[in-house]
Amino acid sequence: MAKTKSRVSNKVRAFRFTHGEMTQQDLANSIGVTRQTIIAIEQGKFCPSLESALRLERLFKVPVGELFSLEDG
Repeated sequence: MAKTKSRVSNKVRAFRFTHGEMTQQDLANSIGVTRQTIIAIEQGKFCPSLESALRLERLFKVPVGELFSLEDG
């Protein structure tokens, strides 16, 4: 059976806007990464480290599963 490639999607941008319309730079500063990293995460081009994902969970006060989901495709 052929293995399908999975893709991780996220709602980081949506949570950023509902969390006081936080800028990408504000979010980057809050979790200790660069603005370019936030851009790549929001565009689905980069999956954050576990540490960064947990920092996002703590910041937005939602489970990681609400921020990120695995899509088989």
